Amino acid sequence: MLLSFTGAKAQTEFVTITDVVPDAILEIRYYGTYNFVGDRIDGYLAPTALLTKQAADSLKAVSDEVKAKGYRLKIYDAYRPQIAVDHFVRWSKDIPDTRMKEYFYPDLAKDVLFPQEYICEKSGHTRGSTLDLTLFDMATEKELDMGGTFDWFGGESHPDFCGNPETGKYTGDNHKSPTGRKITKQQWENRMILRRAMMNHGFKPFETEWWHFTLKNEPFPDTYFTFPVK
Repeated sequence: MLLSFTGAKAQTEFVTITDVVPDAILEIRYYGTYNFVGDRIDGYLAPTALLTKQAADSLKAVSDEVKAKGYRLKIYDAYRPQIAVDHFVRWSKDIPDTRMKEYFYPDLAKDVLFPQEYICEKSGHTRGSTLDLTLFDMATEKELDMGGTFDWFGGESHPDFCGNPETGKYTGDNHKSPTGRKITKQQWENRMILRRAMMNHGFKPFETEWWHFTLKNEPFPDTYFTFPVK
């Protein structure tokens, strides 16, 4: 079901992340041009991040946990309007446009991105309780090294790349990389810090992206919203 909330109604269901987690760092990739498309994405009218109240409250608990360990949350994306997803789908069908290929999908032909479900017609982000994020290390004043970039299309982004996320054990198994890439044990453990903190506070991970999490008890599991990010 598609549903558009605007004005006061939207404000009762969604919050700005930084109103709940004031020290979250925002790098909203789809408001800028450094993303796999190479353009600002439709529906992003401001460089901000929105979530349902329930998801934001749980994220605050995550933030409190990682802050005690010397980290802050860095948000790449949260609520994503359906118009943005539609933009991704249109782009995926424009096969000649490969401006950002070397940065985000160097090992894949663009025409496989939709069939292999790197791009889909619906996104959990559009339900308002999913977000993409990483950790910022306060000691080094840099992002924690996760051994790969946000929105990298490939097996290297999978949570089980080079390890078993269920046990937290690093194995070095890199069979998912077509070019033999690996991540180090430290990079793997950094990914696990984020994963454990998110899962500790009610978020479930995504099987193909280490940065992607959805609130387990999301309030709108069947609703895809259309209002813009602003």
